[in-house]
Formats: sequence, C-alpha cells, structure tokens
Amino acid sequence: MIEAKTFEQYLVQRKREKYLIIFSQLLLLFGFLFFWEIAARQEWIDTFLFSNPSAIAKIFWQYFTNGTIWLHIGITMWETLLGFLIGTTAGLVIAVLMWWFPLAAKILDPFLVVLNALPKTALAPIVIVWFGAGISGIIAVAVFISIIVTVLSAYSYFINMDESKIKMLHSFGATKGQIFYKLILPANIGNMANIAKINIGLCLIGVIVGEFLVSRYGIGYLIVYGSQVFRLDLVMMGVVILAVCAWGMNTLLNTLEHHIKNH
Repeated sequence: MIEAKTFEQYLVQRKREKYLIIFSQLLLLFGFLFFWEIAARQEWIDTFLFSNPSAIAKIFWQYFTNGTIWLHIGITMWETLLGFLIGTTAGLVIAVLMWWFPLAAKILDPFLVVLNALPKTALAPIVIVWFGAGISGIIAVAVFISIIVTVLSAYSYFINMDESKIKMLHSFGATKGQIFYKLILPANIGNMANIAKINIGLCLIGVIVGEFLVSRYGIGYLIVYGSQVFRLDLVMMGVVILAVCAWGMNTLLNTLEHHIKNH
C-alpha cells in the first residue's frame, strides 16, 4: 500500500515536472519574441537587418493566404524525407557489410575518414553538376552529407559490442547472421534512433544548400531570394519555418523511438 502511494506521488511529480518544462520553454520563447518586437519598435535594433516578429507574421500570412507557402514547405520536406531515407538506409547497409567483412572495412576505413573530413556543403555544386540541377541533385546533396556519418557511426556501434556476449553466442554455435540479428541489431536500436535524429538535420541542411544553388521552390529558395531583394522579413520567415519543421521531424522521430522501445 505504501509502495503504491509512493509510486503515485512519483508519477504526479513527473507530470508536474513535465508541465513546468513546457511552461518554461513557452515562456522563454514568447519572452524572446516580445523583447525582439519591443527592441524593433523602440529602434534599439535595425529592422532592415533583423526584421521583427510582426513583419514576419505579416509576410507569412500573405504566403499562407495565397497558398504558396505550402508548396515551398512541401517540396523541402519531400526532398528531405527522400534524402533521409536513401542516406540512412544506404549508410546502414554499408555499415553492416563492413561489420560482416572486416577486411573490406580495413580497406575502406581511410577513404571514409577522408570523405568525412571534407567540407561537404562546399562540394554541393559538384554533386549538383553530377546529378543534375533539379530535385535529383538536391536529394543527392542531402544523401552525400548524411551517408558518411551514418556509415561511420553505425559501424562504430557494431564493432564496439561486448565481446564476451559474442563469444558466448559463438560457443553455442551461432552463425554470424544469428549474432547480428539476435545481438548486434537489437542492442543498437537506441543508437540507430540517434543516428536517425542526426541524419534528419543533416539532410535538411543538404536540401537547403541545394535549394540555395539551383531551386526555384522550397524554403531554401525563399531564404536566398529574400536576401537577394533585401527582404529580411522573408529571410527570417524562412528561418522560422525551418526551425519549426526541424522541431516537428525530431518530435516525430522521438515518438517513433518511444513506440519501438515499448513494443
């Protein structure tokens, strides 16, 4: 009876802590926006350079009412999703093959290290030339940025598995495939989720860089167009939308991770 009461108090405390965190986050956000607006109206900051929340809301409403904002958001999200799926899947497959064939991993290791050290966003124009100045080129940039990180991270997780557990399975006559599917993969579900969270951000960066260079649609296009015509309210609107999209995708991945762990 006492244990049940203690557990109930613990749940109430956790709920209060959760509400406190959400309230603090909202207070911090709206406080920042309020101070930003006041600073702009009092001319403490130059609105030509920094814009202000009311101007951003006004231009967002213009794009919202004519429907074009959904076109730009939809294209960027579609390119990000495709780049994420291709880059993450291909990276995991390569990491599995490297774990399965250690000799191949030793051969590829220096090349992967060099590719990981390269400034990938700086190589985006070359990737776009190779794959075409369109959606295919933009998705290729996203894949190029994310795939190397996926390979190196996943492979590192695979080879750092507890050696004693692998030897125990070997002693029972387990095959390499059984070791991977029964031990390596289940033990790294959380790590795979972390890789996915990192990749979704990297793919979004790749897509935006690609849209900076060649696209006539998407959030990246809105940002670069706004900077070209000196409309900082349009630029900041694009940045805010990017932040909301990144938060939404990360929240979706967190929910998916929680669902997988509980089932």
